[in-house]
Amino acid sequence: MLYWLLLPLSQNYTIFNLLKYQTFRSGAALLTALIICLIIGPRLIKFLKSKSKQPIRKDGPQTHLKKEGTPTMGGLMILISLFASVLLWADLRSPYVWMLLIVTAVYGLLGFRDDYLKVIKHNPDGVSGRKKLFWQFITAAGLVFWIMSLAPAEMATELAFPFFKNLFLNLSVFYLFFGAIVIVGSSNSVNLTDGLDGLVSVPLIMANLAFVIIVYVCGNAIFANYLQIPYVPGIGEMTIFGCAVIGAVLGFLWFNAPPAEIFMGDTGSLALGGALGTMAVAAKHELVLAVVGGLFVIEALSDIIQVGSYKMRKKRVFLMAPIHHHFEKKGWPETKVVIRFWIISIVLALIGLSTLKIR
Repeated sequence: MLYWLLLPLSQNYTIFNLLKYQTFRSGAALLTALIICLIIGPRLIKFLKSKSKQPIRKDGPQTHLKKEGTPTMGGLMILISLFASVLLWADLRSPYVWMLLIVTAVYGLLGFRDDYLKVIKHNPDGVSGRKKLFWQFITAAGLVFWIMSLAPAEMATELAFPFFKNLFLNLSVFYLFFGAIVIVGSSNSVNLTDGLDGLVSVPLIMANLAFVIIVYVCGNAIFANYLQIPYVPGIGEMTIFGCAVIGAVLGFLWFNAPPAEIFMGDTGSLALGGALGTMAVAAKHELVLAVVGGLFVIEALSDIIQVGSYKMRKKRVFLMAPIHHHFEKKGWPETKVVIRFWIISIVLALIGLSTLKIR
């Protein structure tokens, strides 16, 4: 909005030329989202405390029992800040911006519905798993089809392999399903990681920071050619969204840091995970997401392995899944688990970024 309103003034006032630069608007979006989140945070926490209280599993770590009564649905804080910032600073003519806004809105509403049923209507089941996956896949498939229609014809269905200069696999029509799986998988794996105070925030910040850099260079013909990575015209505008996510999550972390005043809930985790997956698909860096978001992958795999093992062998592999609870059950303090997982996410983000140069 500000981009449209103020850019014409650059003809008379040179300072407004800054709006032409995605780097400037990305920084402004980050700060705007951070400030909005810090401003609305206390009031939203006060409101949600009277409406929503997170139920605590009795079979979980005993240290979690003291968290009972902490409000959830804190993802609202993130999404309000994120949308306000993106609408202010992004070029709304970009289809890539609208892709991210759509997936965030749809997945955010889906998560909100789930949180609402669980914590306000006291329905422990929330939205059924089948309904949730149905709407996630329908939305993701539509977005992947849109991405394919915008991509250069020669790379619309290509899967690029990191660390190799010219190694691609043409998935043909199966790319639609593959891309949808990436988006839905990213959404649900981030959701599974959101289980301890502050745990998911830093990995989300690091993953978005990595993909802000990736989409920026993928959207710049000179950088993309130099690094020998797929060039995707127009995708650079996603940097504004990615930086707004970083700012909003930083603001949320201010209140979610141990001991948390509020939990993110499905409202935030499903939405932010879906947006991250969409950025990866649009940038043709789907496999790099598995590296950058490796912590999310580990969390999801631990849950899948635990459920599969119990169904087939009636035995558990982990003391409790997802894996962060396993370490708590082994006696690690919650803060130690969180900080060590943060360190892992930082290392994985750096490894993921190295794929831009190591080829």
